[in-house]
Formats: sequence, C-alpha cells, structure tokens
Amino acid sequence: MTTKDTSIDARDWSLLGLLSVLWGGSFFFNGVVLKELPPFTVVFLRVALAAIMLLPLLWLYRIRFPADLPGWRPFIAIGLFNNVLPFSLIVVGQTYIPGGLASILNATTPLFTVVVMAVAGEEKLHARRITGVVAGLIGVAILHGDGFGVESGQGVGILLCLAAAFSYGLSALLARRLLSNSPALGTATFQMLASAAMMTVVAGLVERPWQLPMPGAATWLAVIGLAGLSTALAYIVFFQILRRSGATNVMLVTLLIPVTAILLGVLVLGEQISPREIAGALVIGSALLLIDGRVLKFFQR
Repeated sequence: MTTKDTSIDARDWSLLGLLSVLWGGSFFFNGVVLKELPPFTVVFLRVALAAIMLLPLLWLYRIRFPADLPGWRPFIAIGLFNNVLPFSLIVVGQTYIPGGLASILNATTPLFTVVVMAVAGEEKLHARRITGVVAGLIGVAILHGDGFGVESGQGVGILLCLAAAFSYGLSALLARRLLSNSPALGTATFQMLASAAMMTVVAGLVERPWQLPMPGAATWLAVIGLAGLSTALAYIVFFQILRRSGATNVMLVTLLIPVTAILLGVLVLGEQISPREIAGALVIGSALLLIDGRVLKFFQR
C-alpha cells in the first residue's frame, strides 16, 4: 500500500536530533572498543547488553513476549537487517577505514531507503525528496572536506559500509510492513533479543570471545555507552519516529549525524568550527527542509 508523503512535526524533528547524537556516538565507541576486541564480539556485546538493559522496561510497562515462533519471525527479520548485518558490516569496515569516513558513508542510508521504499510501493518516489537527499549528501561531503583519511587498499571498508546503509534501507521497509502496530519499546527489545541470539552463534564460531583477554576499563565504558545509549535508547527513539513519520523520514538521521558530531566537538571539546563546516551544515539543513516539504508549500500559497 502506498503511503502519503508525510512531513515531520516538531516533536519528531527534536527526536531526530536526539537520535543523531545517540547514533553518532556509536562510531566513536566503535573506535575505542576495536582497539581491544574483535568486530563480531563488539557487535555481540552491543546487542546482548542492550537487550539486558531493555528487559526490565518490558516488565515495567507490561509488554508481553511473542507467544510462538511466528510471532518472533518479524523481530528476527528486523534484527538481521537492522542490527546483525549493518552493525557487523560497519564494525568490520572500521577496521579498514576511519570512523569519520564510515559516518559519511552511513549518510547514504536515506538515498537507499528512498529507492527501496519506492520499488516496494510503500512511498512515492518524489523528485523533491530525491533532490533533497542528494543535496544532503553534497552537504555531508562539504562538511568533511578532503579529510576523509582514505588510503590505498581501503575499498573493502567503503563497500562494507555502503552495504550496511543498504541493509538499513531494507530494514526500514520490513519494519514498516511487519511491525507498524508494535510498541516502540517492545520492537526495540525483541529485535535485540533476536540479534543477540544470532550474534552469539556468529561470535562464538568465528572469534570465541571467552578465550580473549579481559579488556580494560575504558573499553568497558565504551561498550556500555555503545549498548545503552547508541543501541537500547536509540532504537526506542528510532521506532517511535518510524511509526509517526515513516521510514524515509526517520533515515534522515544519518544526514544529521555528521553535523551533531561537529557540534559536540565544538560544545564539549572546545574545537573550532570552520567556514566550510558551517557551509556544509547549511546545505544539509536546506536539504532537510526540502525533503520535509512544508517550507515549499508555504511559498506556493
């Protein structure tokens, strides 16, 4: 069923801003954790700890578990395409390329999502929306300038991160079709449980984490931040926006992530912001307004 081209209200814009901070932090946390732990173990810890953190909230809000295997199938599918595949692809990709470049490649997610949703007949392929996404990607490129840190032989990392962005686009379609009536907290928790089960097998077979040396305190703090902030809390926010504003709109968060990363550097670390970064942020902001559409409708009156 084709859905209408929805705009994003003020509440969901603020949630998108929050989500960009939470997910933007994951690239930093990954960079810290990968110094002591292998990729699949990182993903396993991320989803397993996030699931443990979310379980008490299910009891608090009296949300019941799926009763049988058919009830779990949607969450297994979402867990695979929204967590297991993209998390693994990005983390492995970050062993080849720096986190900044990984976040830039992650910003292609809305473009993949627009195409996937249009091909599936879920959302109309508006020229305005495509133009806005492309403009947003140009803004991301301006924002980061030439400092991508790409060296020869890093094409594998780039391809892995692009594959992760495509997987996110597929997950948005599946979530739209399979979980439109599921509460955000339940969806977040059940997909994490399914993802933890899958990553237990993958990490156990490939890396045998029980044989690894115990990581240091900084690594554990980064793992907790990755699981609690960038995963558990982030997915509650994500599914809330998805239900209210649609799959293409929620994926706009990936365009915001580089902007919030720079703003956090300025506000928290006291870093200087350059004219190029201001220009890139303005282009991204204009692109988001174009995708939202309400400003154009105002001038058309």
